[in-house]
This record gives sequence, C-alpha cells and structure tokens, in this order.
Amino acid sequence: MPPGGREQPPRQRVIEAAIDLLTRGGRDAVTTRAVADAAGLQPPAIYRLFGDKDGLLDAVAEYGFTAFIATKHIDPNPPDPIADLRAGWDVAVEFGLANPALYTLMYTEPTRTQSAAFKAGMEILMARIRRLAAGGWLRVDEELAAQIIHATARGAVLTWLSLPEDRRNPALLTTLRESMVTAITNERPAVQTPGPAGAARALRAALPEQTSLSGGEQHLLTEWLDRLASEG
Repeated sequence: MPPGGREQPPRQRVIEAAIDLLTRGGRDAVTTRAVADAAGLQPPAIYRLFGDKDGLLDAVAEYGFTAFIATKHIDPNPPDPIADLRAGWDVAVEFGLANPALYTLMYTEPTRTQSAAFKAGMEILMARIRRLAAGGWLRVDEELAAQIIHATARGAVLTWLSLPEDRRNPALLTTLRESMVTAITNERPAVQTPGPAGAARALRAALPEQTSLSGGEQHLLTEWLDRLASEG
C-alpha cells in the first residue's frame, strides 16, 4: 500500500518494534506476539500486514537496506575515485558495525538480497565501479569488482562481530579494505583521458600485443577504435 495509506502507520510501528526487539534480544526475541505487543496491536494484525513471521523479517531487512542507502554519499564526479571507493567501503562497514543484529539479518540469508532496496544499493555501487572503469582504474571486469567489494565488506563486518571484543583488531578492517583496493584497481589509470575516446586510444595501443584475435578481427576492431578515438 502506498505511503499515507491506512495500513502504513501500523506497518511502520510493527517494523520499528521488530527492530527494537531484534537489537535488544536477537532474532529469537522477534516473535509475532512480542512484536504485536510492542507495537500496540493484536497478533492477527501481523499476519494481515506481512503474511507470516518470515514476511515480517523480510520487511525488517528491506527497512535496513533502505536505511543503509540513506547513509551513502553519491558524488557523480569524485576528484579521487580510489578515495571514493575506500570511503564507500568504509560507510558499508560502519553501518554494519553500528547495527549488528539488523546487518546480520540482512546479509546472512541469500534471499534477503533480492529486495528492491538491496538492488538499488547495488546500482549505486555499480555506478561507482563504472566510473573507475571509465577512468582506466579498474583491473578486473565490473561484475567481479562488485562481488569483491561486497564480499570483503560483508566478510569484514560478520568476522568482526563474531570475535570477542578483546580480539577485535582495527587492522583487520584496514587490511581487508586495502586488499580489496589492490585486487580491483590499477596503481595508475590505464586510460589517460577519461571516457570512450581515451579508452579507445588505450585499447588501440595495446592491440599489437594481443594474440586472441585473427588478423581480420583485429583490423575491424582497429577501425571501430579509430572512430571512437577521433570523437574525443
């Protein structure tokens, strides 16, 4: 139901009550009766709003992904794309450490990452990766880069949360972040001029060294790259 509908206020109360119970008592504390009592509703209202407990937990996870997106700073043209990558990774990890129970619910079940809010967050990440690629900074393909960024951030948070407090070393987070940066980026941009023209020039210059294309294929690709390069 759209925002402002009759069900929206109780739905929001239920989600907030569930998050409070989750934060204070863990997942086992999030029972339909406890959530209904905390939200000032009868248990049948939970089923009308969310279908069942799993539906409620899905809604809580969606709320978490939406809250995470709100913490992201989006710069369409960052002066330092590597620093922007580090900052984005730090924001993701900081959100997880600040919301341990909610983050665990969001990321320990694969089905949670099918939500609309999660996909919106991935679109923001892919845009950041695309800027790296366009500037010649990316050393792996965009899909693998996204997987590495996501896996290292999630692994960092879940590993940190699994450790006793006296064994939590901040160097773990820094090392994982820098490993991610090293794995997906070049030390210097491979393309000196950002955009299609610069990328075309860089690829054209490297063509003589490749062996995977036939002579005819290389000739055709060179023509295409010449056209793109001339547009710059």
